[in-house]
Amino acid sequence: MPRSRNEPFSTNVTVAPSPWAEGRQLVHIGLQGYDIVRSERPPLNLVLLIDVSGSMAPANKLPLALQGFRMLTEQLTARDKVSIVVYAGAAGAVLEPTPGNDRARVLAALDNLHAGGSTAGGEGLRLAYALAQRNFSERAVNRVIIATDGDFNVGIADPAQLQDFVSRQRETGIYLSVLGFGGGNYNDALMQRLAQNGNGVAAYIDTLSEARRVLSDELNGALFPIANDVKIQVEFNPARVAEYRLIGYETRMLRREDFNNDTVDAGEIGAGHSVTAIYEITPVGGPTFTEPLRYQRGGAIAPSTANEIAFLRIRYKLPGQDDSRLIERPITNGDAVANVARAPEHVRFATAVAGYGQLLRGDPYVGQGFSWNDVITLAQGARGRDEFGWRAEFVQLARAAASAPALPTAQNAPRGN
Repeated sequence: MPRSRNEPFSTNVTVAPSPWAEGRQLVHIGLQGYDIVRSERPPLNLVLLIDVSGSMAPANKLPLALQGFRMLTEQLTARDKVSIVVYAGAAGAVLEPTPGNDRARVLAALDNLHAGGSTAGGEGLRLAYALAQRNFSERAVNRVIIATDGDFNVGIADPAQLQDFVSRQRETGIYLSVLGFGGGNYNDALMQRLAQNGNGVAAYIDTLSEARRVLSDELNGALFPIANDVKIQVEFNPARVAEYRLIGYETRMLRREDFNNDTVDAGEIGAGHSVTAIYEITPVGGPTFTEPLRYQRGGAIAPSTANEIAFLRIRYKLPGQDDSRLIERPITNGDAVANVARAPEHVRFATAVAGYGQLLRGDPYVGQGFSWNDVITLAQGARGRDEFGWRAEFVQLARAAASAPALPTAQNAPRGN
């Protein structure tokens, strides 16, 4: 944990051999955000925007969302204000701004919600932001949280217009977070873009345990920003690294020239939040995926940087400030371990998750020798304390993915007479 809110991140870097590609290495970069105690957190101006259209009727949609918001209500105090807006055919406010400690009134409003009707997501957004603006406070965290299965088919239906609307509202100081429920018509890409443009987080909730994680156990990270427009830049030393790739984060890529441009929007990080980025690198002389360049970068390498694999830069703005701050540190041989087994626990678990994601999407960079069993073994060995059972749940997801190819599909399922 960092010691001060004025420099709200600690950086943790490990370089380890890749478990799925011989001759390559993984550069694991972890940022740990400063956490705030409950007594220090700013007040909330919170608007819950809840989709009550007919598609939200199943138990894993609206009923699960309401269970999650009931847990959220338990975290509110008299300093907080909460409002509720619903949309289904037409949008309406079912709870005017109410003190957070008036739980009976908030819970009664939630208990009266039922699914039915078509969807008018755009109109609901306008009303939710209007309520947030009415109670806006410079001292508070002003945020809209939308709970939906992702079906915006009435109102502002054009994704580009939705994103533009959310971006303009972000400039007023009102942020947007998105909670997704259910499957079928769920539009994950749109939900992610809306949250990114709204300076918020997007989370997919499919179980009560996940609802508790997002809306109770990790509430500080979801609601209270410690830094805005956070950007990470890694410059690799061409004398040490022949090629590299970032695993994941495809929707978060920035142009190099945007790193120093404080007007370019980037992500926010909430209190206590941890962020992980993993690069796979090929050391100079190792097996590369691309043809070698005819003209390599020339010039002698300065002795002072010969020990450096890369150089890490982090830009961020403290909440309410327009000018960014900079954290820098080299990534050196001192950050390297001889094998994955010697890497810290959090690095081994993150590596298992990265391997899982690549296997799911059939990533061509993962060697044939790396399997679901390797993911499970790596994750099992890095479960650690696992107070809430989240890592154990990941292992079960990996087991399910491993057995999925053997399950019958619509095409090969056995047929009755």
